[in-house]
Amino acid sequence: MSAPEVVTFGCRLNTLESEVIRRNAEAAGQADTVVFNTCAVTNEAVRQARQAIRRTRRDRPEARIVVTGCAAQTDPAAFAAMAEVDQVLGNEEKLQPASWDFGVGRSERVRVNDIMSVRETAGHLVDGIEGRTRAFVQVQNGCDHRCTFCIIPYGRGNSRSVPMGAVVEQVKVLVGSGYREVVVTGVDITSYGGDLPGSPSLGALCAKILKAVPDLPRLRLSSIDSVEVDPQLMELITGEPRLMPHLHLSLQAGDDLVLKRMKRRHTSAQSVAFCETVRASRPDVVFGADIIAGFPTESETMFANTLRCIDEADITFLHVFPYSARPGTPAARMPQLRGDVIRERAAILRLRGEQRRDAFYARQQGRDAEVLVEKVEDGDSVGHTQHFAPIVIEGAAEGIVRARIVGRTADSLTGRLAA
Repeated sequence: MSAPEVVTFGCRLNTLESEVIRRNAEAAGQADTVVFNTCAVTNEAVRQARQAIRRTRRDRPEARIVVTGCAAQTDPAAFAAMAEVDQVLGNEEKLQPASWDFGVGRSERVRVNDIMSVRETAGHLVDGIEGRTRAFVQVQNGCDHRCTFCIIPYGRGNSRSVPMGAVVEQVKVLVGSGYREVVVTGVDITSYGGDLPGSPSLGALCAKILKAVPDLPRLRLSSIDSVEVDPQLMELITGEPRLMPHLHLSLQAGDDLVLKRMKRRHTSAQSVAFCETVRASRPDVVFGADIIAGFPTESETMFANTLRCIDEADITFLHVFPYSARPGTPAARMPQLRGDVIRERAAILRLRGEQRRDAFYARQQGRDAEVLVEKVEDGDSVGHTQHFAPIVIEGAAEGIVRARIVGRTADSLTGRLAA
């Protein structure tokens, strides 16, 4: 009998929740169970999950297959209709220990609650994720915004924050377990605290973590919405060395009309100004960004504006999503671009991303980096720098080490331990 296996698609929050699922399923004795924790952000993510489910059923005909996550929450009927699937659980149900008791009286095949009825979120205490040296802490779930392309609020519900005390206690546990870096994660973390008494901000939360857990060397933010950055968070971003100099922005586009049709809350100029402001106080900061290629109605001029915005904001790491019409979203009813146009623009964006990443890698040659070693592979240390650039260091090491950057491979830096 094999232990339960969890296959994760999508975001860092899903990665954290998959560990909660694995532990709950194991505690319930769910051997020979494969859980698919799905993502709904694109049609491709859903397709990949369905393909993996079918492949697993062929390879493991006796296993119990459970499907959960955002795709299961937004379209449970589609997964329930798959002959390969034994159980469908919603995003609230997947984190409840009782959901993993499939015994007498718990035989209902689909358990998916109305996610909009959920008013609170728990700080699920996970003292580590198997096989990882970087820990994730969930501080928030859900989203109150309704971007026209996005299905995620219907998979995650409205924004709900974990109380500050619970977050701090979890970070203390993680640091006590030996973790050297903690990533603050959620669906829309810059909206943190709006539903809590006193409305504490994300900046207040990060300041409290850093003060209450002085032994934490590195705190990292997952993805932020720059127009929601509060003054206290900006102060930490620009002046706190323990807060890592890598920010991933939910940019999505660089043309103002496209941003308006997306129902985003920022303009192109605001995004550029944010990056310039941060860089003026912290010159070594590096930015990443999510970009959607081929949003409905996007013209060649609008696309060119996005490319220009990426350059003006000096974005280093691009995460490119070809636009994918999600049923039930307003953007799905807008005039769509041809598939070949979307693919071509995605390819251009990815090439621009490679060029900007390569330019950054070239600038790092001969410099020292602070590296969190995540594993030793073939005698070398593999990890990420403070800028979240992947790096391979000659020789075995552990923890946070200083390395001199001496070269690069196709997709990572290479280095030697500094004297």
